[in-house]
Amino acid sequence: MHQLNSLEKRAAMALALVFSSRMLGLFMLLPVFALYGSELEGFSPLWVGLAIGAYGLTQAILQIPLGWLSDRIGRHKVMLGGLTLFAAGSVVAALADSVYMVTFGRILQGAGAIAGAILALAADLTREEQRPKVMAIIGASIGLSFAVAMVLGPLLAKWAGLSGVFWFTAVLACGAMLVVALLLPKSVNKAPMAETLALPQSLGNMLKHRQLLQLDLGVLLLHLMLTAMFVALPALLQNYGLVSVKHWQFYLPVLLGSFVLMIPMMIIAMRKAQEKGFFLLAIALLVSAMLLALLVPGFTALTMALLLFFIGFNFLEASLPALVSRIAPAGQRGSAMGIYSSSQFFGAFLGGVTGGTLVQHFGYQALFAALAVIGLIWLLVASTLQLPPRAQRLSLAVSLTSEQQASALAAQLTTLNGVQEVTIVLAEQRCYLKVSSAQFDHTAAQAVITAAGA
Repeated sequence: MHQLNSLEKRAAMALALVFSSRMLGLFMLLPVFALYGSELEGFSPLWVGLAIGAYGLTQAILQIPLGWLSDRIGRHKVMLGGLTLFAAGSVVAALADSVYMVTFGRILQGAGAIAGAILALAADLTREEQRPKVMAIIGASIGLSFAVAMVLGPLLAKWAGLSGVFWFTAVLACGAMLVVALLLPKSVNKAPMAETLALPQSLGNMLKHRQLLQLDLGVLLLHLMLTAMFVALPALLQNYGLVSVKHWQFYLPVLLGSFVLMIPMMIIAMRKAQEKGFFLLAIALLVSAMLLALLVPGFTALTMALLLFFIGFNFLEASLPALVSRIAPAGQRGSAMGIYSSSQFFGAFLGGVTGGTLVQHFGYQALFAALAVIGLIWLLVASTLQLPPRAQRLSLAVSLTSEQQASALAAQLTTLNGVQEVTIVLAEQRCYLKVSSAQFDHTAAQAVITAAGA
């Protein structure tokens, strides 16, 4: 039971392909629009930022509702509908002759917010103990799609223009639809909903949870900084003499180098149980990068600044979801991750608006100064973060008919060694546990549950 079976491998690869195709299409605009959008009617730094970040607004708004819809009408239908919207938005942007229509196209792209449905289907198609591996494969595909976008975007734009980038994105969307229709296994089971999708009754609790809100703010600011930076970065590289078609030669070594340098941070943080210390260090790297870009002019300083930024960014992008999962109460991980994902995409939208406004009215230096201040604020907020002990998550079937039975069972389970939290969802007939794996006795817990349902 330690390896993925053939169904799980097929599901992981197909879902990673769908997710990464969509993200590749969204990311490819980052390194090229500030340069190639200048021929469009209405072009300005503010509209560059709006066009880059517009998808984040609709994605943030629709992420959770489309996850709910997938539970009602089916994951495949929502994914195909979302990819159709994504393809339509790409075609609108490809045919656009104004920055306003490009922005509208990006809004349509974001409306195909299928991340919740993808992750829910991944959970449906995998055994509980194999779920983290499948989620990790999907997560890694997103990181890879960003790196590929930084290389492919400038090359495509040089060869086929800005419209060519959008046409290629439309083709990617159609390819992803074929993967969903032909290659993606149909789900015969539904994973426990509370661990995979946001539940309406849990959202209020998540919005009052101080530690989770700190992480939601963190991912919002992280993607704000990333998107805002790309309002300025392509033009700065061109100002330093690097022609647009060669921008990939700048991005690729920086991204690869940052990934290599980030791995030791991850390993040491895990082995030495120093997650918080390295978390703060990664935020400090973001601040240092912005200060270096602000205070030291020149191509070499900008290269070093971007390397520092992506070391911190990659570490935080990998760490933040794991921390959300670790902190989320038992049976409420789906709600916690739903709000987290919406915060991430809303950050991309705010980053476009912030970056465009600052560059248009105050220039590049003001942008880097503002991002340094934003990073410092995040660092101060994050310094108060308290991490709970590591825990294993379990979900067990129950057979209960009343709230009184559920309350009594929860009280009994909390007395067992190693049990940290208990949540029982009567509608699902599931009991969600957070436990210390070293102390927890699975047999004893199952005996209590069996007796309660007798």
